[in-house]
Amino acid sequence: MALDLQKMEEKWQKQWEKDKIYKFDPKSKKSVYSIDTPPPTVSGTMHMGHAFAYSQQDFIARYKKMQGFEVFHPIGFDNNGLATALMVEKKKGIKSKNFSREEFIKIVLEGTAEEEEKMKAGFKSIGISFDWSLLYRTIDDLARKTSQYSFLDLYKQKRLYRKDAPTMWCPNCGTAIAQAELEDKEKDSSFVYIQFETTDGEKISIATTRPELMPACVAIHVHPDDKRYKKFVDKEVKIPFTGGRTVKVYTNKEVDPEFGTGAVYHCTFGDLDDVKWILETNVPIIEIINKDGTFNEKAGILKGLRTETARKKIIEELEKAGHIVKQEPIKHVVNVHERCKTPIEIIGAKQWFVKYLDLRDEYIAKANTLQWIPPYMKKRLDNWINGLKWDWNISRQRHYGVPFPVWYCKKCEKEIIADEKDLPIDPLKSKPKRKCTCGSTEFVGEKDTFDTWFTSSLTPQINCRWVKDKKFFEKMFPMDLRPQGHDIIALWAFNTIVKALFHQQKLPWETITINGWALDSKGKKMSKSLGNVIKPEEMIQKYSADVLRYWAGLPVLGEDIPFQEKEMVSGRKFLTKMLNANRFVSMVTKEKTEKINKKTLLPEDKAILSKLNRVIKESTKAFERFEFSKCLNPVRNFFWLEFADFYIEEVKSRIYNDKGASGKAAAAVLQEVAWKTLLLLTPFVPHTAEEIAQEHFKERLSGKSICLEQWPKADESLIDKETEKIGEAINSVVAEMRKQKSDARKPLNTPVKKAVVTIEDAEKLEQNSEVIKRTMAVEALEIKKGKEFSVKLEF
Repeated sequence: MALDLQKMEEKWQKQWEKDKIYKFDPKSKKSVYSIDTPPPTVSGTMHMGHAFAYSQQDFIARYKKMQGFEVFHPIGFDNNGLATALMVEKKKGIKSKNFSREEFIKIVLEGTAEEEEKMKAGFKSIGISFDWSLLYRTIDDLARKTSQYSFLDLYKQKRLYRKDAPTMWCPNCGTAIAQAELEDKEKDSSFVYIQFETTDGEKISIATTRPELMPACVAIHVHPDDKRYKKFVDKEVKIPFTGGRTVKVYTNKEVDPEFGTGAVYHCTFGDLDDVKWILETNVPIIEIINKDGTFNEKAGILKGLRTETARKKIIEELEKAGHIVKQEPIKHVVNVHERCKTPIEIIGAKQWFVKYLDLRDEYIAKANTLQWIPPYMKKRLDNWINGLKWDWNISRQRHYGVPFPVWYCKKCEKEIIADEKDLPIDPLKSKPKRKCTCGSTEFVGEKDTFDTWFTSSLTPQINCRWVKDKKFFEKMFPMDLRPQGHDIIALWAFNTIVKALFHQQKLPWETITINGWALDSKGKKMSKSLGNVIKPEEMIQKYSADVLRYWAGLPVLGEDIPFQEKEMVSGRKFLTKMLNANRFVSMVTKEKTEKINKKTLLPEDKAILSKLNRVIKESTKAFERFEFSKCLNPVRNFFWLEFADFYIEEVKSRIYNDKGASGKAAAAVLQEVAWKTLLLLTPFVPHTAEEIAQEHFKERLSGKSICLEQWPKADESLIDKETEKIGEAINSVVAEMRKQKSDARKPLNTPVKKAVVTIEDAEKLEQNSEVIKRTMAVEALEIKKGKEFSVKLEF
């Protein structure tokens, strides 16, 4: 192919930007279609997952624009997280703690500018139709103000509380984490059977994977119906290495008598059940783990050790003292922090929480009214909501981030909340403008920052300028579409729904589409550690952006797709077919651009027009259901296998030789099918479509770009199943004749003296036999009726 696809794509990307064809016009009288775009984490690299997911999102955006909507397609960059802070620290050789929070935020915004430009260039290189003038960052003034305003609003609603509470903690990151940030990880472990002694000399055994928590044991639990332990209920059990401390045996219906020994030792805190049982039994809390993951002085012989070392130490000491009954190797699922994969601990800490557990049923009911694409993804949200055990912990012990707009009175410790007009604020730099109710004027600013999801859950409000332009917000909220990955349904979709219901008493969008992952060729997640990462820029250089987009359009929305390079090869061939076929149509019809005249149409014309309009009708329905693959695949097959492979060949002789009505009809149909098929393919391969439109169909363009043209509408009067069947019969005969000529190593234009066709519907084919004779250079054609299809040629 003579055309350099990469240069062609760069040309149109620059032209689209110059012509501002993606620019959102807030004054437009068109209906608005708005998309709540996922803000990618700033890394400087557009990975294959971005290319896959954002292309699928872009198919919808482009389709809606062609449907006549004023499309609001903003984009943000997420630079509010720990990963971004660490990247900037490493890049500049600094530590965030050595700067004020405000100073470090400026450093981050400046330090990530280069990475943002690289990612921006990456998204532009695949033709994503963002309005870049709407760009925001999740740490900029607008995002910080919106996040802090959300806090103020929730505080007024009495949906926030701060208290000392058991908190899930990541010792590695040194911060509290929310339930949504947990990940299950299977690890090799040991089930340790330990024997204790009661104060009256009886022996009772428990089994645990965390013997190192023994110094924090506060109770033993057994099932009330377990006859083995009836005599132990309410007795006191001695805990080794604690100076003679004893704990009581309680009955608990949640204990599984079949698990381990049937007796469970309750430590503060080994897991979420331990937290729940604390509230039910009112036993004391013994904290033995520091925030850095080391054991404190209450852990006795384990002081200063970390978990793994402490576990080995306590087992050794228990064995020496004769308390170990046995050990069993097991595969044990533990909760780890999804970011660093460190096993979490549960410690006591003063934290801010959003109260929302009481509304679980309402969340499920409200989410049911959303349009979920694909529908089965809704179950993931339901499972998450039903499994919630804690309110949302929004405190993070990080210096970098969006600060809480809160101070505490030095005298009475009462919390003072910032005024709305002063947002965004940093309480470590500013002071309240009013006295405390106790009269004090001395305050301490809150050091913690928000959980990043507390801010990211407000992307609809940020995009629609909730705290900046109330009139615009009322027009734009709720948004139409949230496209996102299935891996963050619990983190992002759920928390965004929660925030919108609290703040606006309505859902944040009408529809939520869930995309799958781009996997490697063996179906594994792409990862640097596995060495299986495929870079989109390399595929663009090798094949082109439209080929990458073509690949992204093949699967059903929500499906993970293994990357198969053969699909890229296939996509390149398809673009070649598009360019060549449309070039031919343009070349042979330039002098014959007339409208369709139904009276002059021949059978092959009627058949291709019927199929075209059927494809338009079905593709439009598919796109309205967000089933874009059911548009791309049928349109590709129609264009390649019906139009290019058969119809063009069938009308060549008419185009070249017939200057009358038949030739004009063929030219009109060629242009009609080529143009409308091009429109159907524009959302998927916009660069190629633009090149063809500008080069060969400029007179049909109503504006600067094919991307601004109207989506084609099906002409129902041209759809006829019987006509299509005749066309299929003609094509099957032509295909068989081609095969036989090819098998005989003869050119396809080799004349055939006589052809005998046996086919079931012989009568209808007989009435339309002229097209077969013209197409395959057949002098005499005999058509016979028969159940078994066959073709015999005489040269």
